[in-house]
Amino acid sequence: MSVRAKAARVRALVLTLISFFTLAATATGCASDDDRPRVVVTTNILGDITRAIVGDEADVSVLMKPNADPHSFGLSAVQAAELENADLVVYNGLGLEENVLRHVEAARDSGVATFAAGEAADPLTFHTGDEGGPAEEGGEPDPHFWTDPDRVRKAAALIADQVVEHVDGVQEKAVRDNAERYDGQLADLATWMEKSFAAIPGDRRALVTNHHVFGYLADRFGFRVIGAVIPSGTTLASPSSSDLRSLTQAMREAGVRTVFADSSQPTRLAEVLRQEMGGDVDVVPLYSESLTEKGKGAGTYLEMMRANTSAMTEGLTGD
Repeated sequence: MSVRAKAARVRALVLTLISFFTLAATATGCASDDDRPRVVVTTNILGDITRAIVGDEADVSVLMKPNADPHSFGLSAVQAAELENADLVVYNGLGLEENVLRHVEAARDSGVATFAAGEAADPLTFHTGDEGGPAEEGGEPDPHFWTDPDRVRKAAALIADQVVEHVDGVQEKAVRDNAERYDGQLADLATWMEKSFAAIPGDRRALVTNHHVFGYLADRFGFRVIGAVIPSGTTLASPSSSDLRSLTQAMREAGVRTVFADSSQPTRLAEVLRQEMGGDVDVVPLYSESLTEKGKGAGTYLEMMRANTSAMTEGLTGD
């Protein structure tokens, strides 16, 4: 037999074996990863919350990388396709994922179940220069609901409902058990935050941040929002010189010398306040809109909130 004939027989044998094992796997119910139910989540904070609820019942794919900005991150073509192939898409909404929402809408239009967690968490309204109020009062809704653990408890329960309703193949009891366990952890977090913040005198419970992100925390735990370096609910805005003058004046009147800046972004804008205020301003980093990589300070939502609470308490009680 010629070498060419032998090679042809080997190729035929290999193809036969591949076909056999493929059929065998199908017959015995051995599904590929592509056959597992899939939940796709836009932001990494919601991704961590969703994973705690879903557990091993489905694959959870998170589109936003650690330390990214939810207002500005975008998707690759592969990630956009993930959305349209999902059993359920969980996203924040309220305008947070500014470059991703059109892809979420396209997935919804193609028949994918979608859930906007922020819209279901009793959103507050963002107003420049004040502490916000119920969304129905007017203005732009504030998307940063996760700074209030009680609102996260509500959103987490609704995510569990969505998973049970829309993701075929999950065990409802397992999802409900996961949700109940996580709800207990969130309740413990809220209690611990309350006790921690109790150490801050009332006249020091005043927040100045890089941009307006802690309105829900202020509403829940009794803080005043003095203002933000960027007077907006999005990092894509930029401050004017009059904005900075107004903020420094408000800080002087309130006796505030501490600015909380997002740890994942440069603190240049907060540093400007040091110049405006004569240099006597403390800039304290917080994890505000993104988780970090595991082991880097805020690898989970619970870890992020505990780290922020400790930093805020120390920053507002120190001399």
